Amino acid sequence: MGVTKTEHFTENQNQIAIMMKALGHPARIAIMEFLMKSDSCICGDIVAELPLAQPTVSQHLKELKNAGLIKGNVEGTAVCYCIDENALEVLQLYFAGMSSNLEKQRNKCC
Repeated sequence: MGVTKTEHFTENQNQIAIMMKALGHPARIAIMEFLMKSDSCICGDIVAELPLAQPTVSQHLKELKNAGLIKGNVEGTAVCYCIDENALEVLQLYFAGMSSNLEKQRNKCC
């Protein structure tokens, strides 16, 4: 993240920011939704599902994997991708905490 001075923020804040940045593209949201519908899949299955070229899908998969949102295992000449349940739990806990705080703050804000 370079000049954004990420060292001034907690590890959790940086982790959430990396995941949210990776989810900031509609193609990546579509990939996550596709992976959630299936137990696992091969890159070619994702390419068939999206209106994107294979290299573009591969780049989006790389971003999701680098953010820790998905896992990939090599199976022969293909890579099998699936959701990283631990990453989704981190996001779920984060949003649950935000939701809880919003409930407490209801009607107390401008």
